[in-house]
Amino acid sequence: MDKALDTPAAPPGPRTSDFLARLVAGALLLTGAGWLVRAVWEIRLYSAGEPASGLPDQGDGVHRPLTSLENSYHLVSTAGSVLTLLCAAAFLMWLGRVRDNARALSGRPPKYAGIWVYLGWVVPVVNLWFPRGIVADAYRASAPERRLPAVVNVWWGLWLAGLLGGFLQQEDADSVIGRAYSEIGPLLVADLAVAGAAGRGR
Repeated sequence: MDKALDTPAAPPGPRTSDFLARLVAGALLLTGAGWLVRAVWEIRLYSAGEPASGLPDQGDGVHRPLTSLENSYHLVSTAGSVLTLLCAAAFLMWLGRVRDNARALSGRPPKYAGIWVYLGWVVPVVNLWFPRGIVADAYRASAPERRLPAVVNVWWGLWLAGLLGGFLQQEDADSVIGRAYSEIGPLLVADLAVAGAAGRGR
């Protein structure tokens, strides 16, 4: 019998991820800037104060015409959302590549199944620690003699602050505008936390 048939296939070697890493770094920078611009617009709304005509959402499905400032916030918010989605797609591609490379370098299977690279961010409860765990597991597999850098915990802490602060709440732009007029504090905390997480993620 041919011995080659009995020899298990070698695991694929690490794949270069330099270009993808640079792409993600740029996307994170732009996304962080987008959330900072959003925070600036919310401060502008708060400073301008609620118009005499009331909130954009008047209730019972009635919406008044937007002011120029409110309309520009819609544009800023939409641009930030598009940047965030594009950044998320690039980041997930990079994270999957890092996980695969760590497996190739260490020769051991990852702690988390591959599906959690994607679902770990959206499944309730586990999204509070799975993504950090995937990053930490990949780092430890590729550099077992080194301690996990503190920046990983800083990044994840900022992300959780933004998450729990409400930036993922299902609110339309008019609802956020209403909150900016009356309770800007939580909005700014969430915006700055997400921007900080994007900066540390680089």
